[in-house]
Amino acid sequence: MNILKNKKILLIICGGISAYKSLELIRLLKKEEVEIKTILTKNSKKFITPLSVTSLTQNKVYDDLFNAENEAEMDHISLSRWCDAIVIVPATANTISKLSFGKSDDLASTVVLASNKQVILAPAMNVRMWTHRATQENVNRLKNYGYLFIGPETGDMACGEYGEGKMTEPSQIITYLTNFFTINKITSKIKLKALVTAGPTKEYIDPARFISNQSSGKQGYEIARSLAKRGIDTTLISGPTNLDTPENVNIIRVETANEMFEETKKKLPADIAICAAAVSDFKIANFYNNKIKKKDKMSLDFEKNIDILEYLSNHNSLRPKLVLGFAAETNDLLKNAQEKILTKHCDWIIANDISKAEIGFGSDFNEVSIVYKEKNKQNETISRRRKSEIAEIITDKVVENFIS
Repeated sequence: MNILKNKKILLIICGGISAYKSLELIRLLKKEEVEIKTILTKNSKKFITPLSVTSLTQNKVYDDLFNAENEAEMDHISLSRWCDAIVIVPATANTISKLSFGKSDDLASTVVLASNKQVILAPAMNVRMWTHRATQENVNRLKNYGYLFIGPETGDMACGEYGEGKMTEPSQIITYLTNFFTINKITSKIKLKALVTAGPTKEYIDPARFISNQSSGKQGYEIARSLAKRGIDTTLISGPTNLDTPENVNIIRVETANEMFEETKKKLPADIAICAAAVSDFKIANFYNNKIKKKDKMSLDFEKNIDILEYLSNHNSLRPKLVLGFAAETNDLLKNAQEKILTKHCDWIIANDISKAEIGFGSDFNEVSIVYKEKNKQNETISRRRKSEIAEIITDKVVENFIS
C-alpha cells in the first residue's frame, strides 16, 4: 500500500546550495503520486528557477506575499489549510532563526505561522553554523513548538569542510514521510495512552537541604515530546528541571520519589509506561523538621525508596501493556541492564553509560542499548546522536510494538 498516494505536501524551498536537491525530492514525491504545491523564497531563486519547479510539480509556484492576485485568495491561509504537511528544504540557519522567533515577513514564514499542520524541516548549512549555540537554541525552540527535523547528516560539504550540517538525501526524506504518515494513521486509530517519568527527585534532609542527582530530564522530555507528536495521549511526570513543557503534553511536576509514585498511580491505566526518571534509590529515614545548624550533631539514616518501575511492571490489574525502564550505568552496561530487566520484570530496559560526559547527565547527546525481555528479540544499540533523535527511534519502536 502506498501511504503517500494522494497526500498533499506544501514544499517550501529556501536559499541554500542544497536547494537543487529539492528538484529530486519533487520528482520522487510525484512518483509516489503526491500532490505538491511550492513556495520559493527570494534567495532560493538564486539556486533554482520557478520554471523548473513548475514543470516538475505541474502546479504554479507561490513566492510573493503581497501579490494582489495571490492574496485575493489569502494564500498564506489557504495554502496552510490545503496541505497535509509542510516540508521545508533546505531549512537554512536564517529560516530556522526566523521561524523560531515567529517572524512573518514573507510568504513562506507567514504560511508557517498561520499553519495548523505539521511542519517538517530538513536543515542544511555549514557545520559551524549548525553547531553554533544560537542555531541550536533556535532548533530547540522549534522542537518545543512541535516542529519536526529530518537530519542534518554528517559528511562532506559544498564549502569543502566535513561535519554535521549536510542535508538529508531526498530518498531518505521520502522514507521519513512514509513513516510519519503511517504512524500517524495507526496512532489515530488505536488511541494509545502513555505515561513518562523524567528528571531527578529530591529527598529532603531538613527544610533547606536534600539529596538528589545530576539528571537533567532531557531524554525523558524528548520521549514525551516524540510520543505526543505521534498523536499519543501523553502525560509527563517530571522531577525538578529547567526544561520547557513539550507541546501537547500533560505535565505534572513533583519533587520527591513518593510524590512521583502517587501521581503515577493516579494516571493508571495506561498503554505505555516509560520510566526515564532518575529516582533516588534511598530517602532520609529521620527527616529533621527544623533546619540543622552547624553546631548541631547530625546523623543520617537512609531507607529504600519506592521502586516505581517495579511497581508498574508487577501491577496485576493495571499493568501497562508495555513498560520501559532506564538503566544509568558507569560499568558493565549490558550485564547490569539484563539483571535489571529480570528483577524488575519490565519489557525493555534502555541502558546508557553516564560515566561518559559527552552522553551523560545534562548532555544533549546520548548513546543507548535496548535490552528486551522477549527471547526472540535481539538487543540493539543506538549509536551516539542527539537525545531528540534517540527519542524518535524509541518512539517508532514503541509504536511498531503495537502494530506488529
